[in-house]
Amino acid sequence: MTSLPEKLAETFRSAGVKSAYGDPVQIDGATLVPVALVYYGFGGGDAGEAGGGSGGGGGGVSLPIGAYVKSGGTAHFEPNVIALLAVGVPFLLIAGRTLARVIRALKK
Repeated sequence: MTSLPEKLAETFRSAGVKSAYGDPVQIDGATLVPVALVYYGFGGGDAGEAGGGSGGGGGGVSLPIGAYVKSGGTAHFEPNVIALLAVGVPFLLIAGRTLARVIRALKK
């Protein structure tokens, strides 16, 4: 049976550049390299003397943000507009609310 630290080590070994950039794909004479935003999170805890126990968990997310396209000797990035909106809209909402609170605090 594999221990938790061994499982985490195996997960992190496969994380990194290979997770963010996919294998090149040939389509109609062009080479595409998929690009993703990838992140992992892990946590653990101990209930202490309350009679609980200990536990932990983790997970990861991969969001395809676009692809590098090489064709005719040039390469450029083609964004995945839907994924960028999915990331950008919540960020802009939070940034806008934060800015409004900062301005309100500065007016006092």
